[in-house]
Amino acid sequence: MKHFKFILRGKRRIHNKPDAGQIEACHWWLEHERELIKPPVTVALGATAARSLVGKMVTISKVRNEPLTLADGSECWVTVHPSSLLRIPDEEGRREARGLFLRDLKRIKARAEELAA
Repeated sequence: MKHFKFILRGKRRIHNKPDAGQIEACHWWLEHERELIKPPVTVALGATAARSLVGKMVTISKVRNEPLTLADGSECWVTVHPSSLLRIPDEEGRREARGLFLRDLKRIKARAEELAA
């Protein structure tokens, strides 16, 4: 996602999720980079990133374990944003969520290597 929207709280910048208009306004930048690089696999870290790539809202739990096909024919894999792991209140829940996140990254890496071969 190419937009960083924040609120100042003292010396800290607190991230705010961009709205649909801001996602659309920055979409050209993301697509231009993807056009130049032509990645066979793109990873969307969180629902906002997924929305900017696929053009609509997606539920991470529904699309997490399978690739989405983008307009250029490449794959988009969606997983949670790493910062969400920090907000899980209990240790067991954090450990489980981190394990799923690492599983996702390993699966995506294997798929990228498969497509590159």
